[in-house]
Amino acid sequence: MASMLLLLSGCFSIDQPITSDSSGIWNSFFVYPLSQLIILIAEWVSSYGFAIILVTILFRLILLPLMLKQTRSMKAMQQLQPEMQKLRESYSAKDQNTRLKLNEEMQKLFAAHKVNPFAGCLPILIQMPIFLAIYHAIMRTENFQGESFAWFQLSDPDPFFILPLLAFVLTFVQQRMMMVQNNPQAKILLYLMPFMILIIGVFLPAAVILYWVVGNVFMILQTYFVTGPNAGKRGLESTVGVNQGAQKGNKSSSNQSKSSTKKKKSKKKKRK
Repeated sequence: MASMLLLLSGCFSIDQPITSDSSGIWNSFFVYPLSQLIILIAEWVSSYGFAIILVTILFRLILLPLMLKQTRSMKAMQQLQPEMQKLRESYSAKDQNTRLKLNEEMQKLFAAHKVNPFAGCLPILIQMPIFLAIYHAIMRTENFQGESFAWFQLSDPDPFFILPLLAFVLTFVQQRMMMVQNNPQAKILLYLMPFMILIIGVFLPAAVILYWVVGNVFMILQTYFVTGPNAGKRGLESTVGVNQGAQKGNKSSSNQSKSSTKKKKSKKKKRK
């Protein structure tokens, strides 16, 4: 992700204005359409700040079906943690064959419950191109220059650092709500990502951080209402219900077979 950020922000000239004549896939299909969309909405609502908020909500609604699926998958991963821990204890040896067997059993567990273990990375990966496109659109669109919203200029960093601090807190909350595994790697990402956003938020235009803040609020509300405080079992209830039903069915069939064999034996004894 860091390499992609450096590539996309460094390989394109940030000082060149974005116009219909701008060449290249990045300019023609990402930056320029987004710039025109923000300008169109800003003319409708008479505010570039509100236009960025509406564009953010629009993108979130477009990605909502995918995000809902991933959120449920992540909550299902949380419910699978006891089963995963049992597998780790069963295959605790450090040799290569045991580790391969552990990975194989983990994949079988994920496939049985239709869970994607990499669901937590997807929202970040999807956001990055949009985040960079908005950054380029703001920096390279002349309409943003001199436009103000609330207490800040859209094309300049927040002078009071309120937006970067909001982005820091909201990113932490979002990462905490969507954290799947309680391991050192997940904890590092939990604290590293908010600090990265805080540091870059101090220097980026306030309009870009406004996009990030609104997007985080949307994601937090989405995660809460999709899962809720007592809805963590929703991600697994379909697969677990099916598995439990199959187990009950197997038990009942085995019990019936046992009872039938007992009856046959008793009949044979009576005949004798």
